[in-house]
Amino acid sequence: MTRYAPRLLATVSALAAALTFFSTSTVAAEEKVLNLYSARHYQTDEALYNNFTQQTGIKINRIEGKEEELLERIRNEGANSPADILLTVDAARLAVAHDLGLFAPVKSTILEARIPAHLRTDDWFSFSTRARVLVVSKRAIKPGEVSSYADLAKPALKGKVCSRSGAHPYNLSLLASIIAHQGEAKAEEWARGVVANFARAPKGGDTDQIKSVAAGECDVAISNSYYVARLMRSTKPADRKVVERISVVWPDQQGVGTHINVSGGGVLKHAPHKEAALKFLEYLASDEAQRYFADGNNEWPVVASVKVSNPALDALGKFKADTLEVGKLADYRVKAQMIFDRAGFR
Repeated sequence: MTRYAPRLLATVSALAAALTFFSTSTVAAEEKVLNLYSARHYQTDEALYNNFTQQTGIKINRIEGKEEELLERIRNEGANSPADILLTVDAARLAVAHDLGLFAPVKSTILEARIPAHLRTDDWFSFSTRARVLVVSKRAIKPGEVSSYADLAKPALKGKVCSRSGAHPYNLSLLASIIAHQGEAKAEEWARGVVANFARAPKGGDTDQIKSVAAGECDVAISNSYYVARLMRSTKPADRKVVERISVVWPDQQGVGTHINVSGGGVLKHAPHKEAALKFLEYLASDEAQRYFADGNNEWPVVASVKVSNPALDALGKFKADTLEVGKLADYRVKAQMIFDRAGFR
């Protein structure tokens, strides 16, 4: 051994120690950061994220945008994407992210125990639910006259139905559920019947449909439950008048139950902070986070034991929900669009 060997060995040892230190420090630093891409933007989410940081020490860097923009951004970023988590709404949009290969499979005993099986898949999870309800005119529709989605296609409602575009994910998911329960032929028959009953061509959002019913432009419309709840909780005189003129029907209470959709998210395939990402998803399934997540948009928690205090939802009452697997909604969304296109539901 040369006289330089001890010095060389010492140098190598020091370098190894330094590399170990920096490697450990890098991992530790990674675990303290979470990059979140979110299509949610509610005031209550600020408390949601702050509480997670306080509990874990993990800082959340957030980018908000529309669903399509975020999906395109993640896809373009590819393996270099800094995004760890994608949060968005509607099973159809979550399915698009899955189909693009953006999500990573997740195994978590906490998520499996907390979130019902029909509200999760192998790579994305639901954290709140909303219902697709029927809004009817108190003036024109008698109680019990409309009680199911099937009623929207009956000749008795000719010229009386309002809806947003058939291309919108909310309606695509509804039709996907009908396909799953009744088959494609029945679903197309229903879609054509609804088109025949339109009071006007589809336009606007769900709130516009509710206001059209209140204004007498149509007698029946389809809407997500939280749009109704927003109007019910509004202090604006115009909104109060709208609420006074409508009633809400929970469809298919004698059948499979009212169609349910979700808000949810998953860990992204190229997430640089996967451990932090999993901790965040598990946090979203906690009692505290479930209340914040649901209250942000007048929705219901997915964890059955968690209760929220929402006067509008309480006023709407209890209902039987369809327990169709959310993955089925994803499976049939493309067929749903094809059926709507053939039926002229645009």
